[in-house]
Order: sequence, then C-alpha cells, then structure tokens
Amino acid sequence: MPSPRIVNLFIFIVAAALIGVALFMQHVMGLEPCYLCIVQRVFIILTGFIALLAYLHNPARAGRRVYGGATALIALSGGAFSIRQLWLQSLPEDKVPACGPPAEYLFDAFPLMEALPILLRGDGNCAQVQWTLFNVSIPGYTLMAFSGLALLGLWQLMRVD
Repeated sequence: MPSPRIVNLFIFIVAAALIGVALFMQHVMGLEPCYLCIVQRVFIILTGFIALLAYLHNPARAGRRVYGGATALIALSGGAFSIRQLWLQSLPEDKVPACGPPAEYLFDAFPLMEALPILLRGDGNCAQVQWTLFNVSIPGYTLMAFSGLALLGLWQLMRVD
C-alpha cells in the first residue's frame, strides 16, 4: 500500500495534469471555457494545492485526516459544479438560460461579490457541448476526475496506518 505522502503527491500530479489538459484544450484546440469550466478549474487547483501542502508538510495521523478530509470536500464540491454543467447540457434548447458576457467583463464591470454568483450559476454557454470522447463531454470527464480525487481524499481520511 502506498504511503500517505505518495498518495498526496499522486493527487497533486493528477490535478496538475488536469489543468494542463484544460489549458491545452483552451489554447491549442481553441475551446473557450465557460463560467462553470472556470469554477471547476479553480476546484481542481484547490484540490491539487491541498494535496501539495499535505505532501510537503507530511503530517502525522491527525493532520493526514484533516488534509484528506479537505481534499475530499473540495473535490466533491468541484464535482457538484460538474453535475450542474451536465444538467445544463441535458436541458432542451428552449430551457437553456441566456448566454452572459465573458468572464473578464464580469470581473471588470462588477464587484467580486456580484460576479461570483453569476459565475457559480453558469449560463447558456455552459450548456454547449464543445467536445466529446466516447459520447462523454468535458464536464463528464471532470466529474470522473473529481470522483477519483474525492475517493483518494476519503481514503486518506479513513486509512489506518
């Protein structure tokens, strides 16, 4: 069984790889991220950051549980936004919310506390399926990744060494 430290390093590497894929899809493939895509990226980064802290800190048993719980909680929260986007993508055309302005405009035109709820809700852009592989869209794969990261976090929380 791998040590808790190695598991945390693995979580960090997976999160970094996911962000690398997201940046590749944005800058090389030309897929523009919607509001919920941006929110999911933030949760992937947070999950990786917590795992990196746990790896560097290498805490004792109680600390491993705190880091594991935080990793699982953040990954599950990110997964909730993936589910929201999958739900938006499943809506009939006439039920899809209107498209909003680009995220850069939101942060320029509104204070953070007004822009944040708009980002977290998503808009019509989030309902567009821009890319699929085996008939699964990007938020579907992101949900799978969040589920795996959450399971690893829960394992870190529950494991007895």
